[in-house]
Parts: sequence; C-alpha cells; structure tokens
Amino acid sequence: QVQLLEAGGGSVQAGGSLRLSCAVFGYISSSYCMGWFRQAPGKVREGVAAINSDGTTTYADSVKGRFTISQDDAKNTLNLQMNSLKPEDTAMYYCAGVYRDKFMSASQALGVISYRHWGQGTQVTVSS
Repeated sequence: QVQLLEAGGGSVQAGGSLRLSCAVFGYISSSYCMGWFRQAPGKVREGVAAINSDGTTTYADSVKGRFTISQDDAKNTLNLQMNSLKPEDTAMYYCAGVYRDKFMSASQALGVISYRHWGQGTQVTVSS
C-alpha cells in the first residue's frame, strides 16, 4: 500500500518562496503518476501541478512560471518549488498519486478524480 507524506509548508510574505516535498512510502512502479493539489477554505480542491510517468509536467495557469514540480530518479520524493508567492496561493497543499497504464492529458493530470492515493496535506500561508 502506498502512503504519501507532505512536508515543507509554512508562512511566508508575498513574493517569498517555499519548497514542499512529498515522501512516498511503499513500492511504486514506473507507471506511477503524481501531482500537487491545493484547497483553500470554502473552495474546491484544485490541481496545481502534475508529473506523468514519463516525466512530462503540467501546471495550472495560475502557477505557471512560478511553481516547479520535480521528483527524484527513484520517484521516492515529489517536490514543489514555489516562487513569487501570492496571498491567493494560501491553501492546504496535498500530494497525490495514481498508477496509470496510459498517458494522462493535462486535464486528467490536474483532475482530483484521477488520483487514488492522497497525503494528509501541509498548510501554506502567504501574507500580503
């Protein structure tokens, strides 16, 4: 069974940076896809960035050019580098993963329903 554990959240002023990480526990194969999602109070959970099993990445328009998703070669750790943070980036951030036999489209990769495994989340707060 796969378990995901996020770390790295915190409070930062607008314009600052944070780096989130997600540790993967349990065996995963090369067909494992992962992503970062966030949920602000009173809002639905939304996709932020995702990485397909072949390493291709997808970003939400709201974070393009500011956030970078990456993972180590063994796929044991998923990272999200967040630069130029804005108050609207404030949310609980979640790591997610799923086994996929086929390549995911951008909309699938950022879709909450596409994922099976979820972490508990880490809070990011950006003050103005």
